[in-house]
Amino acid sequence: MNNVKKSYVLPIAMMFALFAMISFVTGLSNPLGVIIKNQPGVQNWMSQLGNFANFLAYLFMGLPAGLVLKRKGYKFTALSAIAVGFLGVGIQLISGLMPYTKGDNFLPIFMVYLTGAFVSGFSMCMLNTVVNPLLNTLGGGGKRGNQLIQFGGSLNSLAATIVPILGGYLIADVARATLKDAIPALLIAMGIFAVAFIVLAFVKIPEPHLEKKSEKVVEKDKYSAMSFRHFVLGTIAIFIYVGVEVGIPNFINLFLTAPKDASTAGMAMDAGAAGTVVGTYWFLMLIGRLLGGSLGGKISSRAQLTFVSALALILVVTGIFLPSNISISMPVFKADISFGLQVVPLSVFFFVLCGLCTSVMWGTIFNLAVEGIGKYTALGSGIFMVMVVGGGVLPLIQGLVADLSLSYMVSYWVIAAGLLFILYYATIGHKNVNTDIPVE
Repeated sequence: MNNVKKSYVLPIAMMFALFAMISFVTGLSNPLGVIIKNQPGVQNWMSQLGNFANFLAYLFMGLPAGLVLKRKGYKFTALSAIAVGFLGVGIQLISGLMPYTKGDNFLPIFMVYLTGAFVSGFSMCMLNTVVNPLLNTLGGGGKRGNQLIQFGGSLNSLAATIVPILGGYLIADVARATLKDAIPALLIAMGIFAVAFIVLAFVKIPEPHLEKKSEKVVEKDKYSAMSFRHFVLGTIAIFIYVGVEVGIPNFINLFLTAPKDASTAGMAMDAGAAGTVVGTYWFLMLIGRLLGGSLGGKISSRAQLTFVSALALILVVTGIFLPSNISISMPVFKADISFGLQVVPLSVFFFVLCGLCTSVMWGTIFNLAVEGIGKYTALGSGIFMVMVVGGGVLPLIQGLVADLSLSYMVSYWVIAAGLLFILYYATIGHKNVNTDIPVE
């Protein structure tokens, strides 16, 4: 048994690296959005287009990624995802290498960047589809497999913590920053992709669930996961949740780094300092996931989701009404893996605390949505992956609200409305009213 485990040390390490890369590459759209927002003629909603392009890919690739995994196996899917990721990040790198000075036409560079973000999104979707089941298989299933997945999820949260801090450090002076400043972070991503591809290409991966060509096509079922009302509402809840999770930190960053004389009344904070604040939100998500994992066996998904959605709603609504001149010295997670203090508006502190709440929402919503749907759970998982596109749509709407209202605080009503729906799902919408549908 030990020999088997040892033989998979390298692929397990690569899966951990890819777990982190999902968060790293996706999270880059936050600091890059700050750079884009500060180019001439760019509005808040446009700054979220890179994030939108990244998540839009899930809409097209969510279900196909599952089919590729089923028919081609872990190794082919993982290598394909890495290759696509390398290409997507490479295209974004090209946008940073294109000659540009403030005042030039930014549109050609912007379009290249958006193309790269969209291609990267395909990769992130495929990686999300393959890393969880592959880690479980490499660990031999059971407790060992679950342990590897939980550890991979922790690395995912850690990468999400680091990327805004790194991005803020690279941006430095927001007023002068261009996409060229993000090149070091993009090179890191491409380097990790390259190493992971080489290692996985030469390592044997077990394929216990690979579909055999001789398998007969089963008759189409007249029911599906979408036949269950609570599952349909769950897909809406997950769509909204991903948008809430992404929108909260993205607009903290925009608010803190925007000039004080801007129409949306920013705080003119240094990008590096703002990055530590945003990074702390993701760090709290890591803490929340660890707490949620330890309490998951004692507290039901319904109770967890009800509590965290209600608490997050209170924090967001309170933050909206708080005057921006009320400040607090907030503990932040710094780039040197230490803690320090950063003065921020009290409203921002409340928004950051939401990281503890959003941390457990995915798992609890998923558990409630698939409860009682039996054999339709696998297809339901694929549909959930498609609904990750909400992470691109809601921030876009939030940016539009910020532009129309001339206020970042007003834009957080989009977040509040989303949290209200999630609270409804936790208390009422999750109930299975289609118990007459056979699920065996």
